[in-house]
Amino acid sequence: MTLSSESLRPLFAEWARVMQGNKTVLTELDSVVGDGDLGLTMSDGFAAASDYAQHSDEPDLGRFFYLAGKAMASAVPSTMGTLMASGLMQAGKVFKGREAMTLREAGDFFQAWYEGVQQRGKAQPGEKTFLDGMAPALVALRGHGDPLCVAREALLAAQQGVQQTTTMVAKHGRAAIHGERSRAFVDPGAMVAQLLIQGYFNVVQAMYPANGQ
Repeated sequence: MTLSSESLRPLFAEWARVMQGNKTVLTELDSVVGDGDLGLTMSDGFAAASDYAQHSDEPDLGRFFYLAGKAMASAVPSTMGTLMASGLMQAGKVFKGREAMTLREAGDFFQAWYEGVQQRGKAQPGEKTFLDGMAPALVALRGHGDPLCVAREALLAAQQGVQQTTTMVAKHGRAAIHGERSRAFVDPGAMVAQLLIQGYFNVVQAMYPANGQ
């Protein structure tokens, strides 16, 4: 199955829905280690990216992803908003000049997102960030099998990655102020990564409903 910018609109809509639905969860997690605005930032940011996607007639996937990221960056110019926008914009650079992608290239898409966030935030895996939720999912997305099974494995891996952050000491942002005490907390950025994969899984499951039972 190949996906154009038009057929990717449901994915952006689902991300916006998932982030809005988990707004309270993200706010509560961020209230423990940050300033408590992550729920609002992610719900508003992904709403802006989705609004761009629903109204865009841009056929170039690179420009489509890049401009969706720009829309997010303009809507939520906070630290996490900028990081997420940087991920989308990096995906835009990777897919520049292309008008279609396959579900098997989801690994390339999320890898680019990961790299965009890493380059902007200067974090490394194991430092209790978004990367620690996404990195395990990337391994799963490189697996073989039908797209739904791969998406399911990626979601499970992301969930495990989020739980693994409770063994890590935060090195970045306000969470780092807590030092060793930060080890006990689930990282809210990693949870955002899990929600991204959740949205992707939901859309793939809708494409393959018979296999999703």
